[in-house]
Amino acid sequence: MVNIIKNDQHFYKKLLAIGLPIAFQNFITSALNMVDVFMISSLGDTAVAGVGGANKLYFLLNLFLFGTSSGTAIFAAQYWGKKDISSLKKVLGICLVIAFSGGFIFSIGAICFPSFIMNIFAQDEPVIVEGAKYLRIIGWSYCFNAVSFGYIFVLRGMNYVKIPMGITILCILVNTFLNWMLIYGHLGFEALGVRGAAYATLIARILEACLLILSVNFFKLPICGRIKSYFNFSKDFVKQYLTTVAPVIGNEVMWSLGVATYAFVYGCMGQTVMATMTLTQTIEQLFMVWFFGMSSACAVMLGNDLGQDKLDRAFSYAKKFIKLGILVAVFMSVLVIALSGTVVSLFNVSEDVKYFARLSLIVFSIYIPFKVVNLILIVGVLRSGGDTRFTMLLDMGGVWLIGVPLAFISGLWLKLDIQYVYAFVLFEEVVKLIFSVKRMYSKKWLNNLV
Repeated sequence: MVNIIKNDQHFYKKLLAIGLPIAFQNFITSALNMVDVFMISSLGDTAVAGVGGANKLYFLLNLFLFGTSSGTAIFAAQYWGKKDISSLKKVLGICLVIAFSGGFIFSIGAICFPSFIMNIFAQDEPVIVEGAKYLRIIGWSYCFNAVSFGYIFVLRGMNYVKIPMGITILCILVNTFLNWMLIYGHLGFEALGVRGAAYATLIARILEACLLILSVNFFKLPICGRIKSYFNFSKDFVKQYLTTVAPVIGNEVMWSLGVATYAFVYGCMGQTVMATMTLTQTIEQLFMVWFFGMSSACAVMLGNDLGQDKLDRAFSYAKKFIKLGILVAVFMSVLVIALSGTVVSLFNVSEDVKYFARLSLIVFSIYIPFKVVNLILIVGVLRSGGDTRFTMLLDMGGVWLIGVPLAFISGLWLKLDIQYVYAFVLFEEVVKLIFSVKRMYSKKWLNNLV
């Protein structure tokens, strides 16, 4: 572990240049998401649970978009390493077609069938009513969100991280200001409650998509070009793309359905548990953002090297990322335990929700090292070389063979308190770690795809 301190200016310079802006972008996103929940918490546990339930649909879409875009980023990083700009534009075009199509389908569900969707994630009628109000409005934002995902991930693969970071931060600040104005009715506007939060997010996501497209053209970035250049791809090119990306999309979709099943279990356990997990997972994101930045930097750096056939350096960097991830994860575990009570106390929710959220965060802190290493290995290392079928099987097996059965047994059969149910759900991370580490050292992921 001492070798992690060993001087490697190229590694650390590139890690900081790519990882820090992404981590900071995610940090601001998570911090202001927490502010959103804080604002909504003033409306009571029902509002928190309703918006949390409604956002489970967005969580499913988010993972679909993440799968499509992160799969695309595999090619973007390798094509950028090879300096093949024409193919870069084509993979962006395919990504936009798939992502926009998925966003459109989710939009139809949210706008036309909000109550039906809320019935999947909640049992209490007041929670369903609040969540349906939110879904009818927020559903209009999903297609814009799909466009943003595609551009952000391709730009990251090209090492352009500051422009997406700046745009996202600006839009989040706009979102937060509009929340303050529309939820509470400031500056002469009507107090709209959860509907105000939905309108604020809708406006911010439209703004983000428009600014990303305008920035690519204004700054004349390499992927700037005529519309035809994005969609002028052959069947063979699409086949090559889908061979690698389809398992990533399938991975995220099946994994997200598993997570939605967890949400179903939490919903069956009652409003207090739903509010607890909404609060817990919002705070968790704040502590995990640095690792998302690290795994994204890992995928880009290794992808760039693999595109240039620098396989030995890619493997060496993979080991560095794991060691560094473990060091930071242990520190973060201690920090979560130390701050859990203080952070939870900031929210205007019932004492029961605060109590169970604090205990759930302590459970989460124990699993942080396992989650972090799996994140770096699956999203960063293995996917960078196109080893997507293995990661799909690993993630699906973890959720459906371990997490989901344990959630039903502990939550609905044994009727344990939420902190124990959450501990059982997260146990999948321990099992996945064994297989992901073994796969990394097999070197079967060291592939130049382009």
